[in-house]
Amino acid sequence: MPMILFVEKFPELGALETRSVRVNGAPDLPAGEYGFIESYCNEPGCDCRRVIISVLRPETGWSQVLATIGYGWESLEFYEEWSRGPVDPREVRRPYLDMLNPQSEHSAALLLLFEFLLESPDYVERIKRHYRMFRDAVEKEHRRPTAFETNRAGNRRKRLRDPRRRGRRSH
Repeated sequence: MPMILFVEKFPELGALETRSVRVNGAPDLPAGEYGFIESYCNEPGCDCRRVIISVLRPETGWSQVLATIGYGWESLEFYEEWSRGPVDPREVRRPYLDMLNPQSEHSAALLLLFEFLLESPDYVERIKRHYRMFRDAVEKEHRRPTAFETNRAGNRRKRLRDPRRRGRRSH
């Protein structure tokens, strides 16, 4: 399933509401700022209720991923029903390092930092709200007819209304 950055669909809100943390004096993380950038599934009809967090730093131009963290907030039963495949529902429903995506020597410490951030109910609710907004936008885009489809339908209506096209002659 394709994961797309929240800020791609909501640039202003994404920039305003991206969680960042300044770390000083931590033994396992370099001092500085860490941004927790959200990505959500862009597949129409999907309701995975998960976020992928890419942890970035301004010192790298926000371009080097230091950790990729997955997180699902629903019950184990929800993910058992949803997964029906190679995904382990016990792993999806809690923060985990997504080993299919970039990691670094700081990933384990950043996972612990993310788990600490999740102790804030406001942050969890923000993630859920962003998910719902993102999913609503995906579904709305998917339902919108393309210009080609709109023109094709309009042309068909014109053709059917034209008496010469239907084989009828006007007298």
